Amino acid sequence: MTPIAPLIETFLRDTLARQRGASRHTSDSYASSFQLLFVFAADRLKVKPSALTLEQIDAGLVSAFLEHLEDKRKNAAVTRRRDAVPAATAGAGRPGARYRVR
Repeated sequence: MTPIAPLIETFLRDTLARQRGASRHTSDSYASSFQLLFVFAADRLKVKPSALTLEQIDAGLVSAFLEHLEDKRKNAAVTRRRDAVPAATAGAGRPGARYRVR
């Protein structure tokens, strides 16, 4: 099992900020979105957020999270893309994976 926290930390610090030149505000926004996802996932999976693994974050969980953003937080479908798991994590955990940030 692959702990997800170190992968996300690397993505936020190295890939997003250093390689892509994202601003501190952008990085903070992504971090906030991941925090929302992790709290949601931990609640669903009955584990601590710090115990989440990459393998636990699947398409079904992400879809449920996006629905949660719309239903409970009243995010519009247009804004949920910004608040959802960035497409950048598609290659997380794979050596040499390239991250795509929009």
